[in-house]
Amino acid sequence: MIESVTIVGMGALGILYGNALVKHLGADRVRFLADGERLARYRQAEVLCNGEKCAFHITDSREEPAQLLIFAVKGPALEEAMALAAPCVGKDTVILSVLNGVTSEEALSQAFGPEKVIYGVAQGMDAMRQGTSLTYTHPGILFLGLPEEDYFDRGDKLEAVYQLFQQAGVDVRKEADILHRMWCKFMLNVGINQVCMAYECDYGAAQVPGQIRETMIAAMNEARKVGACQGVLVTQKDLQEYLTVLDGLDPKAMPSMRQDGLAHRPSEVDLFAGTVLKLADFYGMQAPVNRMLYDKIREIETNW
Repeated sequence: MIESVTIVGMGALGILYGNALVKHLGADRVRFLADGERLARYRQAEVLCNGEKCAFHITDSREEPAQLLIFAVKGPALEEAMALAAPCVGKDTVILSVLNGVTSEEALSQAFGPEKVIYGVAQGMDAMRQGTSLTYTHPGILFLGLPEEDYFDRGDKLEAVYQLFQQAGVDVRKEADILHRMWCKFMLNVGINQVCMAYECDYGAAQVPGQIRETMIAAMNEARKVGACQGVLVTQKDLQEYLTVLDGLDPKAMPSMRQDGLAHRPSEVDLFAGTVLKLADFYGMQAPVNRMLYDKIREIETNW
């Protein structure tokens, strides 16, 4: 049974899950790790979740080992977050990443040991975050799972994390094929997140026929192809199903990457196009649409 949680990152998912876990476990059993300027800023800020003030305990103390350690940072901040949290990782610590992309679990496994890492992907949250204020209509679903061939006997750890989130009122589900689920969301993010940032638009611009939608689908297909080379088959049927989900979103809303662009925060382009391009190069493939999006987004960032 997991009775205390340590969270690194106070973005949308950090706030969402942190608030739910505080209500379930109590504020003294959920801590947010931070240091330096970020620690001071978080302590001074009022954290709101749908207008409700969150009772978060923010600390730089890392003496006590974490039972469950959740990484909820943006992709560019993962290396720094791992260094910050390393003193909290004990022999029995369970680690969960809710980062976008398909690479954080491998990075965490290499740093702390694969036997500690549970796979997760959050999907369907329509969040808008301004500073430490989060608003949403749909909290989405948290999918948890393990690779089909689990050589590290993590079943009990998966069950403990699942039970914790379920008891905290989070819509959490155990996914038999978690890698497929992760790659499906990655495919979607490669498309919608990047075109909304590159073309400086909201969901609505990608929901209608035209260049933006065509670019999005082409980028998604490149992600599908490198995924297949990695042994994860994301089909055209999967692509169409995710497009249907996308087309049902509020056309005036926008994905997190566009929000990052508006706030002049470092984007996750390396996590999306960067991953596709690295894998395409490794397998001797071409990914011209992701190359174009990568270059376009980098140009936007250099002009801030």
